[in-house]
Amino acid sequence: MEAGKAAQLNTSTLAYIGDAVYELAIRRLLIERDASNVHKSHKRAIKYVSSEGQATAARKMMADGFLEESEERLLKRARNHRTTSMPKNAEVRTYKTATGFEALIGYLYLSDQQERLDEVIMQAVAIIEQ
Repeated sequence: MEAGKAAQLNTSTLAYIGDAVYELAIRRLLIERDASNVHKSHKRAIKYVSSEGQATAARKMMADGFLEESEERLLKRARNHRTTSMPKNAEVRTYKTATGFEALIGYLYLSDQQERLDEVIMQAVAIIEQ
């Protein structure tokens, strides 16, 4: 899909696909590191895929200027989008920032920006592991 078309998608749609893409990337990373115990991998994945982990990564990337201007705009647009779903185990602000992060991941994936997608995911991993 061309970048312009992907950018015009509803941010909830971008977050929906971004959530799946990010979780798959994290699972792959953890399996590559240690494929011996799936239960341990699942437990380790939680810190990366939780709202708290995603929001922490998103905030740090914005603060450090890691994101391109258009990426930050999209993240903020998704974060500020009115939502009807309420988080179960996170503050609303954290949940919305994590949704913005997922929307960015979804946008990069749908617009076939694989190299940048990998950079953003690996930066998020590095931030969460600090």
